[in-house]
Amino acid sequence: MLVLLAFIIIFHITSAALLFVATIDNAWWVGEEFFADVWRVCVNNTNCTEIDANYQDYPTMQAVQATMILSTILCCIAFLIFVLQLFRLKQGERFVLTSIIQLMSCLCVMIAASIYTDRREDLHRSNFEFYQQVQEGSYGYSFILAWVAFAFTFISGLMYLILRKRK
Repeated sequence: MLVLLAFIIIFHITSAALLFVATIDNAWWVGEEFFADVWRVCVNNTNCTEIDANYQDYPTMQAVQATMILSTILCCIAFLIFVLQLFRLKQGERFVLTSIIQLMSCLCVMIAASIYTDRREDLHRSNFEFYQQVQEGSYGYSFILAWVAFAFTFISGLMYLILRKRK
């Protein structure tokens, strides 16, 4: 039982770490001489431009930013609630509250990655001054980590839903 508990805790911490890296790191769209994410666009590692209100379709990027931040916060809150429920739940009860919050985190990261997947081409085309050298690129590791974090938070949310507290 202690091994299962350790696995669940490590799995949850890994999910949170993936969310932090995917949200913070600058590699959602990458190429040879540039990298871009939901916060800024950098060319030649020195010329970085922040994504702000001058950006066309800025509300779309704000939606991606907000949902990624919200998913990270919800994942951390779910972990704290899980630790509290370890000590407060009666034997045989399920970790439903932790599961609900973790599944909400899963939903938020799915929304963020889906919006970016769907709108990326339009964002790059309508903001050509930011993305003139960025057209030929590919999805970076932060984008991939966001989708991996989606899978991890979904699995962990289901584990909490199934899990019962034991002695």
